[in-house]
Amino acid sequence: MVRQWQAVRPELDTGPMEIIGRVNRCAALLQQAEDAPLRRAGLTRAEFDLLGALRRTDHELTPGELVRETFSSGAAVTKRVKHLTERGLVERRGDARDRRVAHLRLTEAGRALVDGIMPEQLAYESAVLSALDADRQGELAGLLGELLSRLEGHMQTLRI
Repeated sequence: MVRQWQAVRPELDTGPMEIIGRVNRCAALLQQAEDAPLRRAGLTRAEFDLLGALRRTDHELTPGELVRETFSSGAAVTKRVKHLTERGLVERRGDARDRRVAHLRLTEAGRALVDGIMPEQLAYESAVLSALDADRQGELAGLLGELLSRLEGHMQTLRI
């Protein structure tokens, strides 16, 4: 792709495309393979992220807290919670002081599902990253962390 752009528009600096394009392609390939265990469990990536947030925090969360934990919209969290509640993986509890607030937690079935999927996910990720030694993995994690921090902190100034 870069060579093609350089052939038709040699004046363009395609350097950023080499990085962004590779990050996007890696993300797409990783998600395809990584989602296989989720598909077998009948979950989407977004649903698993929600379940994972409830599991890793290990306490009840409100829908607003799940929005922040999963970087999702309120409407998306509401839809996912409804579906996961119907499947018996999440349960809602109303707030005694404010009926507008719900508290969400994993059911035993939800906890068992997340705990069963996580080792398979982590084994897959370890296998993918085994192409890089530990130092290179650390370097890559640091660079991606810097980029992510910049993107999360400066989206407004980048006019995105």
